[in-house]
Amino acid sequence: MSKKGKVYFVGAGSGAKDLITIRGKNLIEKADMIIYAGSLVNPELLEYAGKDAIIYDSSRMHLEEVVEKYKEAKEKDLTVVRLHTGDPSLYGAIKEQMDALDDLDMEYETCPGVSACFGAAASLNLEFTLPGISQSLIITRMAGRTQVPERESIESFSSHGCSMAIYLSAGHLEELKDRLIQGGWEANTPCALVYKATWDEEKKFLCSLEELPQVARENNITKTALIIVGYVLESKDYEKSKLYDKGFSTEYRKSI
Repeated sequence: MSKKGKVYFVGAGSGAKDLITIRGKNLIEKADMIIYAGSLVNPELLEYAGKDAIIYDSSRMHLEEVVEKYKEAKEKDLTVVRLHTGDPSLYGAIKEQMDALDDLDMEYETCPGVSACFGAAASLNLEFTLPGISQSLIITRMAGRTQVPERESIESFSSHGCSMAIYLSAGHLEELKDRLIQGGWEANTPCALVYKATWDEEKKFLCSLEELPQVARENNITKTALIIVGYVLESKDYEKSKLYDKGFSTEYRKSI
């Protein structure tokens, strides 16, 4: 006997309506029920929904209320799109929902999306992984209502000196600045503050680490912003990629 109803966890992308995947758009169009992440998801995406779709704003719901909607979908054999900001796998709180769906013996599937760090990089025309400068990207956050393991502290990650994309920390930039410096970054390390990356309201600022809190204060930015830290933001003295080096052979091309 087949299971009834199905939930699709869909990444809404970083903000712009046309940055959702084709698959995500198709799922929204076919959904009987959509539960979307309130102000974090561009409401224009709901324009893709069918005229009979039932739509809920999850910012006004707690987990148990969301699960009740999943139960209703199972009883009525409905297709649900759970529309999360960015990519659902990053700070999306999807595992707890999937565990609940397992308890309901209900099918689910994930559709990836463009996360804010990649939307911000596109807005800045930035490459996170410049040869000779940084070949790694650390995606992290400061502790808030959700704690961060000590082994993943800002100071610990700062010591690597690689590119960093810091989420959910725009309201604590004085502390963030101090902890990044304590971890090993210099006060003049280049930073970017990107508010609502790829939205129409996007604002982006380049500054030093020391200047970061002041830039945020002057522009009234306290949330919904991503912080990028690293020398890739300014470096001109990097190594060119071997991938396109004429002296480097590949499976498809002989060196000259």
